[in-house]
Amino acid sequence: MSLLKLVLLAMITRRGKAVCVLQGRAHPPELFKAGDLMLGGIFTFRTGFRGSIPTFQSIPMSPTCMNINLREFKFAQTMIFAIGELNQSPDLLPNRTLGYKIFNACGMSNIMKSAIDLANGQRTKIYEGNCTKSETTQAVLGHSASTPTMGFARIIGRFQIPVISHFATCACLSNRQEYPSFFRTITSDYHQSRALAKLMKHFGWTWVGAISSSNDYGINGMTTFIEAAQEEGVCIEYYEAFQQTGPIHELAKIVEVVKRSTSKVIMAFMTHREIKVLAEELYKHNITGLQLVGSDAWLTDHSLTDIEGHSILVGSIGFIVSRAQIPGLGKHLRDVQPSQFPDSQFVKDFWEYMFDCSLNGTANMQRMPCNGSESLHNIESFFTDVSELRFTNNVYKSVYAVAHALNNLFECKDGMGPFSNGDCANIDHIEPWQVLHYLQNVNFTTKQGEQVFFDENGDSPAVYELINLKNVTSGAMQIAQIGVYNSALPSDNQFTMNGIPIVWGGGIYRVPASVCSESCVPGTRKVLQKGQPVCCYDCIPCADGEISNVTDSAECLKCHKEFWPNARRDTCIIKEIEYLSFSEIMGFILTLFCLSGVIVTAIIAWIFFQFRETPIVRANNSELSFLLLFSLTLCFLCSLTFIGRPSEWSCMLRHTAFGITFVLCISCVLGKTIVVLMAFRAKLPSSNVMKWFGPTQQRLSVLAFTLVQVVICILWLTINPPYPVKNMETYRDKIILECALGSSIGFWAVLGYVGLLAMLCFIMAFLARNLPDNFNEAKFINFSMLIFCAVWITFIPAYVSSPGKFTVAVEIFAILASSYGLLVCIFIPKCVLILLRPEQNTKKHIMGRSTEVKY
Repeated sequence: MSLLKLVLLAMITRRGKAVCVLQGRAHPPELFKAGDLMLGGIFTFRTGFRGSIPTFQSIPMSPTCMNINLREFKFAQTMIFAIGELNQSPDLLPNRTLGYKIFNACGMSNIMKSAIDLANGQRTKIYEGNCTKSETTQAVLGHSASTPTMGFARIIGRFQIPVISHFATCACLSNRQEYPSFFRTITSDYHQSRALAKLMKHFGWTWVGAISSSNDYGINGMTTFIEAAQEEGVCIEYYEAFQQTGPIHELAKIVEVVKRSTSKVIMAFMTHREIKVLAEELYKHNITGLQLVGSDAWLTDHSLTDIEGHSILVGSIGFIVSRAQIPGLGKHLRDVQPSQFPDSQFVKDFWEYMFDCSLNGTANMQRMPCNGSESLHNIESFFTDVSELRFTNNVYKSVYAVAHALNNLFECKDGMGPFSNGDCANIDHIEPWQVLHYLQNVNFTTKQGEQVFFDENGDSPAVYELINLKNVTSGAMQIAQIGVYNSALPSDNQFTMNGIPIVWGGGIYRVPASVCSESCVPGTRKVLQKGQPVCCYDCIPCADGEISNVTDSAECLKCHKEFWPNARRDTCIIKEIEYLSFSEIMGFILTLFCLSGVIVTAIIAWIFFQFRETPIVRANNSELSFLLLFSLTLCFLCSLTFIGRPSEWSCMLRHTAFGITFVLCISCVLGKTIVVLMAFRAKLPSSNVMKWFGPTQQRLSVLAFTLVQVVICILWLTINPPYPVKNMETYRDKIILECALGSSIGFWAVLGYVGLLAMLCFIMAFLARNLPDNFNEAKFINFSMLIFCAVWITFIPAYVSSPGKFTVAVEIFAILASSYGLLVCIFIPKCVLILLRPEQNTKKHIMGRSTEVKY
């Protein structure tokens, strides 16, 4: 860079005054017009150049510029058009004219020299104390590229001369420490990169390749894009960078990377120069089916229509600045003629290029001489096309921004100025920093209704159009706007589509897929593959009790304890409520057996009542028999309290009713057993033993035994009664409605007391098993107690181990089995005797061996 620097301040002693001596000279401006206030412009009218490689030992030769760039010349003419409008405007800068010095500079050295010329002029010697005030323009417009703009903006920014770019988008230029005087009417790449990341996410492209130019524009833009992409959940499969003028093996390496990659989308953050080279190379290797997402530096560049691989670019999408209309610009462009710029060699070359003729004085003998009738009004070209004014409008706004700043400076009133003590600028000696101050605070609306202002970093607000290259042919480009991005809106509303059909890469009409792994459907979650980016993952089903109701869920959500996942595990549904109901088969069958028991008991009671005067009924203590039948009826009926939806009352009733009725039942059986046993144990018929086991004593014993159980139940219900609960532990996918015992001691006390009486009754019946055959009721009682005890002994492990409603079913079965056992063993034989063998229902037969028992 030392060869590019000009020594601006060479201090020498001469007659006691400081002198600035010019150390180098730039090419004269390509387009020039004098004015009261001068604006500078730096554009590159030719792309591509030939130059020697710097040795840093001698001053290098100026590069030879090559191909004509119509877009850059259009930018310069737009600047001239805007200045012409302002000079005719009575509202802005009245009585003052704007002039321009526009440089055609290709190559970094020429661009730097041009910028320093605009900052300092080309006078050989300057005797003033401040070198920077000589021939200094009020502002410099340009350059289109970020890297050269960074080069000269860093230098002339130290002199606080405003630099306004219409196309330099590198986010690094927002650094006010390095570029204190830089402004731009185009949006920073910071916003473009983030918008592109949102675009990737919108279309579901989570696995993309990235290629950029290896300069400040490409590297900085791609760095910001990669950071934003990671925030949006987009992964970069590869990132490569190259230069248009770089070695061919670098480009060959990139092509091989693209061939081997699995991603179908490429983020191309580069200029039109690099995309041309890349597209041609991909075309030569017949690599198709790629979806290009481009940066604004190349998407609408008309020169892309001239390359061999332009078909590769069909379907490309990306963000560019909004389209605008500039009234009068089209006529101005068509009115351009060489005679307007007699000192410009480029305008002559441009004319010959447009009409393929040779102007007088040129050495081009391969073309026919121009006949003078040539006019841009008669041809259609990119230069005269004003239907897609995007970056051109930025040039227009840049000129007006400087004009508004200068106008505000001139309209300042003493005592109300922005500087110290309310001072205004000296309009006869305007300092660059004063223009810089007014430019920073400019805020106006163009005639097209667009608001122009700069933030604290010199950036413009981010508003983009999303475009689609529907077709790219030789010499023509069809562009369609398909969406809008506005960074000023809330995050969820920044990016919107307009519904216009999109042509994708390769000319297809469906959105291409570019993912490392297919999306995980609801009901599954993502598990990252070891050693792979976050976009590469496996999908595994959610665990029991968990769901995911969105695509690509990173984790599953637990359902509320009363809910359970559906079969697809994408929704929590209310768990199935389970309890033993009357409507289900098992509940219906148990209810049928309960009611059957009640009916059979009622029939037996009716039989006993009808034959109450017969010896078999009288001999078996009819009072206890009827009480036993009544208690058995209650036993059958209490089973029904176990069926149905548990409630607070049913929970308290079922266990206490069961305990009391069974004690009543066993007490009756025990009373009958003791009477029989005592009667036949008496030695003499006239013994007084039986007076202690008369009807009154039997009633009292039944009452006493039953009262004990009643007291136990009252204590249980008072201290800690049973209550309904939702059991969610037995089954994960069901809620079992059941009755909690409350006090386990109370439950087992009730059950234990029943068991104690049953064992006592069984022992008594066992002792009476060998009584005379004609009257051996003790045998039937013994057998019934054996069944009773067997049922309740097996009930305990079955009750503990049975899950859910089967616990209740086991309890009902135990009640029914033991009740039926008592009913069948004690009463059915007597009913058979009463109904089928009436001849045996006699006192003689029952007493047998003349043994008479009275009770």
